[in-house]
Amino acid sequence: MERTIIIVDDELEIIEILRLFLEMEGFSILKARDGKSALNLIQKFKVDLAIIDIMMPNINGYELIKIVRKEYKMPIIILSAKNQEMDKIMGLGLGADDFISKPFSLLEVLARIQAQLRRTYDFNVNPSNHEHPQTHFNDLVLDHHSCTLHKRGHEIKLSALEYKLLKLFMGEPGRIFTKKQIFENVWSDHYYSDDNTIMVQISRLREKIEDYPRNPVYLKTVRGLGYRFAKREELNER
Repeated sequence: MERTIIIVDDELEIIEILRLFLEMEGFSILKARDGKSALNLIQKFKVDLAIIDIMMPNINGYELIKIVRKEYKMPIIILSAKNQEMDKIMGLGLGADDFISKPFSLLEVLARIQAQLRRTYDFNVNPSNHEHPQTHFNDLVLDHHSCTLHKRGHEIKLSALEYKLLKLFMGEPGRIFTKKQIFENVWSDHYYSDDNTIMVQISRLREKIEDYPRNPVYLKTVRGLGYRFAKREELNER
């Protein structure tokens, strides 16, 4: 199946280098040199993945990610010369799934794209007949057909990573998952001590499932070890 990728960058040379390389790899490419044009294309065409620069006219990369993430679940890779730690944390916090610094290797970009496509669209495969269509846990209902969450009857949209994280934790309440186990289960990749990526995704998930994210009831930190989901009896005792 041919996947469509949009490349959003104000540097035409970078767009053309990526376009030529990715088209040779079998991808369909859309191009935009500013955030406003990119948004128009995303709304018009079915886009499977977005590669977005940060510094752009009209709508910058951060604003574009924020807008896109409200409506679309496609994976987003930031490709930027702004490579300080806070730039990465901000981009991931707004909803990006990966961050590649300029200058970049074309082979690395391809590997990251393939990994994101695999991770994002694998979870859309219909569950087996042996899997329950929903996981119920106190006020939370995780639907495995639509990959959405309901909290006290209200639907909460999840990104692909948020769904996979929640499915992992809700599947084994009380179990402590190390950062390495979380990364390799959810990101389907080897763990390279990328604590910021996990931390940002956990924080985003808490914002959606917890009444008070700074004092979590469901998704707890186990200092020095990792994270765990509360047991049912813990919630019943409250």
